[in-house]
Amino acid sequence: MVFGQSVFQSVLTRLKNENEEEPEDTGAESFRILGLGAGFVASTADEAATMGTGTEAYFAFMHDGAEPVPAAEKREFRQPPEPPRSAKPVKPTFAAAPPPRPEPIPEAKPAPPPVPGHLLRLTREEIAEDLAITAQDTEATLADKRRRFAKQNHPDRVPPQHRDKANLRMQTANLLIDLAIKRLAFR
Repeated sequence: MVFGQSVFQSVLTRLKNENEEEPEDTGAESFRILGLGAGFVASTADEAATMGTGTEAYFAFMHDGAEPVPAAEKREFRQPPEPPRSAKPVKPTFAAAPPPRPEPIPEAKPAPPPVPGHLLRLTREEIAEDLAITAQDTEATLADKRRRFAKQNHPDRVPPQHRDKANLRMQTANLLIDLAIKRLAFR
């Protein structure tokens, strides 16, 4: 608040006072519009107001001042000139045909990598044998066995075509290790 007025009211009052102080030029007409480039000139009252299509400036620089004919109307449809005829007819000559190209030999696709032997061991007993869980294992040794087993069998570490087998092995191994940790808790 400035002197009992809001900021908005004080701005309006200041703008009104500035407009009243500016003397109006009634003399020469100004052809410039503020904010536009110096090349812009507004039409004066002396000039007749004309509505144009925007092409007048282009046509004004043509040498004869005539309206141009569109290119589509200028075209003359002519037949191509005939080749000169000789008195003796020319027999066509045929060049020897190039030898046929041999068919490309399709590249043999490499055989998919064989399934690693440990991924073929999918039964619970085989996975328990691979883990080698004993009654003497502690929680720390079981966690270490889980890590070592995951390094070999985790689905992200095997080729995509063997991921289902690796996933089954990891699920079974995690189940067996979790059961062994539960048994430790009940001892």
